[in-house]
Parts: sequence; C-alpha cells; structure tokens
Amino acid sequence: MERTHHNGNLRIENVDETVHLVGWVAKRRNFGSIVFIDLRDRSGIVQLVVNQDAFPVIEKVRSEYILSISGIVRERQDKNPKLLTGDVEIDVQAIEVVNSAKQTPMIIADDTDALEDTRLKYRYLDLRRPIMQNRLMTRAKITSNMRNTLESMGFIDVETPMLTKSTPEGAREYLVPSRVHPGEFYALAQSPQIFKQLLMIGGFERYYQVARCFRDEDLRADRQLDFTQVDIEASFLSQDQFMALVETVASNVMVDVLELEQPEFPQIKFVDAMNHYGSDKPDLRFELLLQDFNAVFSNSEFKVFSDILNTGGVLKGLILTGNHADTFTRKVIDKYTDLVKKNGLMGLVVLKYQNHEFSGSAAKFVSESEKEALIREYNLQEGDVLFIGSGAWESCANAMGALRLQLAKDFDLIPENTFKYAWVVDFPMFEEDEEGNLVARHHPFTAPKAEDVEKLDSKPLEVIAQAYDLVLNGFEIAGGSMRIYQQELQEKMFGLIGFTPEQIQKRFGFFVDAFQYGTPPHGGIAFGLDRFAMALTHSNSIRDVIAFPKNASARCPLTNAPSPATDVQLEDLHLTINRKEN
Repeated sequence: MERTHHNGNLRIENVDETVHLVGWVAKRRNFGSIVFIDLRDRSGIVQLVVNQDAFPVIEKVRSEYILSISGIVRERQDKNPKLLTGDVEIDVQAIEVVNSAKQTPMIIADDTDALEDTRLKYRYLDLRRPIMQNRLMTRAKITSNMRNTLESMGFIDVETPMLTKSTPEGAREYLVPSRVHPGEFYALAQSPQIFKQLLMIGGFERYYQVARCFRDEDLRADRQLDFTQVDIEASFLSQDQFMALVETVASNVMVDVLELEQPEFPQIKFVDAMNHYGSDKPDLRFELLLQDFNAVFSNSEFKVFSDILNTGGVLKGLILTGNHADTFTRKVIDKYTDLVKKNGLMGLVVLKYQNHEFSGSAAKFVSESEKEALIREYNLQEGDVLFIGSGAWESCANAMGALRLQLAKDFDLIPENTFKYAWVVDFPMFEEDEEGNLVARHHPFTAPKAEDVEKLDSKPLEVIAQAYDLVLNGFEIAGGSMRIYQQELQEKMFGLIGFTPEQIQKRFGFFVDAFQYGTPPHGGIAFGLDRFAMALTHSNSIRDVIAFPKNASARCPLTNAPSPATDVQLEDLHLTINRKEN
C-alpha cells in the first residue's frame, strides 16, 4: 500500500476519503473488540479505529510497532480539540504490521520521564518525540531562511577547510595528527575566521557559510564541542550598513519562520549593558534593572561597603518589588548569597522594607540618614526587597546580573513567548589576564575605533573595539566585528597581545603576508546556529536542537565516543600513549 496522506494532515474535509497511511503506534486503547490506536508519523498523529475480530493481528501490536493501513476517514463523535486531527478518525479496512518493536526504555512523548543520558543513549528513540522533531524541523527552516536571505543580498556560499593550521584564536583547539607528515598536526578549525578574511582579500566581497566549528571547551547548556555557525563576511560596508544586513537576516527568520512581527534592534553600549543589566548579553524581556548604591553609602560606616568604595569598587544592587519580603527567610537568602559567591562576590546584603522599617542581618549597620535616602531615592514601597553586592566594577555587575536572572525566573518576571533582541556595541578592545598581560577581548583581528588608534601604545585598556554582539533573550546569538585591514595595524595588534615578530611570522605569516596586496575594508559576524535555534524554540539546552550531541561530560552516550585507538592506528599516526598508572 502506498501512502496517500501524512497522518497529521487529515482534516474534516477528508471525511469519506479512502486513505493509506503508515507510521508508528504512539498509543493503543482497548474497548472490547474495538481497539483505538494513535498512529504517528513526522506530521503528527491520527486515531485509528480497528475491529479486533476482523483483524486479530492487532492483538499483538504494541507501542512503536510500525503499521501500514488502509481505511476510510470518518468524523469523530468525541472530538479532541487538542489535536489538529481531532475532528476525524480512520475506520481501518486493511492493516499490515511492517515491523515489531521491543518495549522502549523511555516514554516517547513530549513529556518523558527519561534522564538526559538515557535520551542521548537512545537518541534515535528520543528523536521520535514530536517536540524534538518540531525543534529540529524549525532549525532546518531557520537555516534555509538565512541562506535564502543572504543569497538574495548577494552573499556567496563558500566552503573553507576543517583541517587547518593551529592558530591561537581564544579557545583550545582539537589537534589531528598527520599520517604522512610524522610529528606534525592539523587543527580542526575553531571558526573560518582567517579564511573568510582571505576571501575578502580574494575579492568575493560577500561570503557566507553554514560552517562546522570545533573547540575543546568545557561544556554547558549552550555550548558543544562541535557546533555550527552561520558565518558571514562583507567588504566595503560601514559597521552600521553591515549591522543593517544582519538585522534583515534575523528579521526574516522571525517573520517567515516564526510568523511574528519584525523585531526591533536597540543598540546598547557595553558599559551601559553591564551597569543596567549586569551582563554583556542582556535579557530585555523584563525590567528588573541594576541600581547604583554608591552615592547613598558614600560615607557609610559599614566596613563591607566602605572598604570597597575606598579601593575604587562599586555597590550595585537590585530592588525586587511586589511585596515579596515575607518570602525571604534566612534559608532563601542563603541560596541567593551562594549564587553571587559562585559569581565572584564575597557576599550579599539583603534588606527587607516592611512597615516603614528595614530588616535583615545588615540593617543595623545602615544609618537613619541612609535609610531615608534609600526610601526617597528609590521610591521604596511596602514589601520591597533590596539586594546589594560590592566589589570591583565588572565582577560586581556580573554577579548581580546573575542574581537578576535568577530572581526573574523564581518570581515569574519573564513573559512567555516573547523575543527581545539587542545589539551590544563599543566593547573594550583589550582586557588583562591574571598575570596582567593584555589579551584581545574579542579576537586579534578586530579593528579598534579609528579615533582610538592613537591610544594603542599609551592607554590600550581605554581603546574601544569596532565589535558588536547580537543578543536574543539573554543569549549571545551572533558576534562579530569590523576587521583590521592594514598590515602595520595588524602586526601592532599581535605585538600588543604578546607575539614576537618571529611568532607572528610562524603562526600567521601567510595571513599577514596577504595584507600586502590590497586588503579591502571588511567586517563580519557569526551566528551560533545551535544557540539561535535553542532560543527561538524555547529549548532548555543546546542539545535539544542538535540531532546527535555530546553530553555535559563531552561524551556521546549513543556511540560512546571518544574511544581508545588501536595499536595499528597509533602506529600509522606515529603516536604513543603514555598511560598514567592508577
């Protein structure tokens, strides 16, 4: 029997049609001699009505058996408004068991009780769940839409090498030993960064690629070892012109794929993002903003505050409104204190404002004039709760930003099905590592603002980069910059971050040499496709929008990769393994 329809596409207008369907048994229910079966394929499910006396084979059918049936579409008497096919059912006239199935180790439904490692071990079963198929199909539509938009604007799809030269771009690389060149290694490309800039030097002007990238990093909910970027580079455009093109790409996804209105793209300077949201990837879906408490406590006798302020630090805080003061028991406060400690602060001051009084372990250290200033300056209302952190500016802002996000989750401040974009711009060009050395905040190919070039030698930490991140709902979904295109400036940049001329030539000689032959002004960006799809599908983890991901231990439970190499493989690659004794 050849399939005539997909199961999830049948509607009331198909009543009385004869159809041939295939699919997996999602559920079966017995009512005497009548058996109801939900038959699932990629499009959805439809209810089958089977007479067991006419088709005794149905007695052995269980969940995940594959059936091929022929039947007549009937109008359901007990309609199910929760299903798109809920108005109809199939009166089965013929049935064939295509394949049987063992009892599955997990429930195959949107809501499953399986732990993540079980889901990943049996990923082929996990992928049958409608929610997983919807996520991956949405991801496919996002990718297709981005391709179409870029190509409509003159961007050319060019593949770049995955096996390349090891170059320091920020993250630890995966090295691949060469069989034909003993003792030498390729690196798996962290990104197409150098190659896409060479394509600009090659005169392509507009390039894009859906590129596989590899970074040997510790994993978390929004990071994988191997991931996908939508990589974009363009010549002869200003930063504003280029960002406008990127906005078109993101807007078309929202309109064409999600069928929503065109989003807005406000621009926020890095300093303002940190001061107001405590993050360089601010979540704009809710209004809980960081407050500056320096002025109120400028003459504080509370040693926790005065010591920080006297050494150039800051006091940053949050005010939770809505009469939640009674919620904050000692146990609850300790939970939030632990959170900011994990993010770099020594502690957290919590003040509850009730009955025109302040309470909390630090309330006794707050003077009457400071209390009056708090009420006046921040318009405190009954039941408000103040959270105040103290420390160096960036670390304090980051910690209070983490608290901001946790409070928003705990007190339902984030509206559902809402998408808020923002550009974060004007990043610092450099930062210092633990030894006080300069490192590139973005990457060493990022151009400084023209007006700041003269500061590179005298005040490098004050130099602002022509870098920009596109943020969605608190996730950095794309990051990019205008590139250095003058050889002298690129060599100066390498020198500032500690490369000697010999190291520059050894690691980047081919790249720097190319700058001698007429390099155009250019800039680019890379969308983290996995992270973008995660945000747009409201998934909790990047692993939910990747077909076969690694787990948090950097292992694939399905294939059990990584695995040991054989002695023959190691000999071919001229490698020996030094195994540590237990």
